Amino acid sequence: MADVGVPHFQNDVGAPAIRIAAREFMCIGARPPFDHPHVFLDMGSDDEILCGYCSTLFKYDPSLHGAETVPPGCSYETPKAA
Repeated sequence: MADVGVPHFQNDVGAPAIRIAAREFMCIGARPPFDHPHVFLDMGSDDEILCGYCSTLFKYDPSLHGAETVPPGCSYETPKAA
């Protein structure tokens, strides 16, 4: 079985909006230890959604792939258990 998880995104740069390649994802706010509760967001058929914790506006961009974000560097990979 492939190890496929829900993508996580963070906003350390304080961008008002982040373009992402996913419609279902987790927002963590900023990188730990400054994160907020990790919340699952689902755009459904919409092209954008606002995080209720950090007010980051996430916009779906079909031209992006995988963990790409605009601005760059806003994807977050959860640490793997040892």
